[in-house]
Amino acid sequence: MTVTGIEAISKSRSKVFLDGEFAFVLYKGELRKYQMKEGIELQEDILEELQTQVLPKRAKLRAMNLLKNRQYTEKQLMDKLMAGGCGQEIAREAVDYVKSYRYVDDDRYACEYIACHMERHSLREIEQKLLMRGISREQFRHALEALEAQGSTFDEEAMIRSILKKKYCTENIVSDKEKQRIYAYFYRKGFSIELVRRVMEDSFA
Repeated sequence: MTVTGIEAISKSRSKVFLDGEFAFVLYKGELRKYQMKEGIELQEDILEELQTQVLPKRAKLRAMNLLKNRQYTEKQLMDKLMAGGCGQEIAREAVDYVKSYRYVDDDRYACEYIACHMERHSLREIEQKLLMRGISREQFRHALEALEAQGSTFDEEAMIRSILKKKYCTENIVSDKEKQRIYAYFYRKGFSIELVRRVMEDSFA
């Protein structure tokens, strides 16, 4: 394969292109070590060393460092590694590595996320946030069941009453226009309009 381009992305790192396609990111010292220059034919043994040793090891270390600061789902960690220049296969290998030690655990992540947000957000909103993070609907459902088994309850009616009390004076009669704004607010937050209407009728009676 021919090195067709070397593009600096920082003072210390560069993208390397092989046969016109992005291949990997190398540090300045690695470029010197492997004598990486535009126009050269990359030897197979060097390419194999990079793909099976250098890049996977770096990706695993990067994954471990990322997990020191916060939790990630598998999807989030994959996206983060690939955004940093990892190829998909190497990123997958790194994620599988940390997953084998349970440093990444989507089921645990879902349970902890729901428990942390269940008093302030609707069930639908939490589900959508988790879906965007790569948690499946089945994992979401299992996490809910696990929390319920532990005694946690999801009381959206109480949540709506609490929000109404904080944001609006429920002792006053509100106009139809104001009610529509309140409905729209709760709809955007993922609450059932029927449930909101029932609570509002009781609160503003």
